[in-house]
Amino acid sequence: MTARKTKKVDLFTDGACSGNPGPGGWGALLRYGAYEKELGGGEENTTNNRMEMMAVIEGLTALSSECHVTLHTDSKYVMDGVTKYMTNWKRNGWRTADKKEVKNRDLWERIDALLQTHDVRWVWVKGHAGHVENERVDAIARAHVPRKAGTDCDPEATADS
Repeated sequence: MTARKTKKVDLFTDGACSGNPGPGGWGALLRYGAYEKELGGGEENTTNNRMEMMAVIEGLTALSSECHVTLHTDSKYVMDGVTKYMTNWKRNGWRTADKKEVKNRDLWERIDALLQTHDVRWVWVKGHAGHVENERVDAIARAHVPRKAGTDCDPEATADS
């Protein structure tokens, strides 16, 4: 981070999956002062952990300049991966302490690259516990889980489908 004035941004993230693996979605909320931006997306065949990671990636990618980011997540997987394990994984060629390939390496590498641009402070929040922004990004993530037409999960489906 450079010495110039850097914006302070809050980023709230969450992922969701219908089945694990299965169709999944991610949601992010960026807040800079009174300005807010919601982001969401989904994939047909994924895991909950990958969707949690995508929410972080897409939230950080949406920032147009380097920022001080307070990143709020209910994912211990992502937070601990970055704050406790990533340094050693990188040192060991993206291998765990027991010499196995790190799962989701492609996304960990993307997060690592984004962390070179932004100063991120990680905050864990308990999921599904009434935290307003966490509930909001959970709803965004669930809304982006791909639905198959003609199923009871598809709000567009009708009895004639």
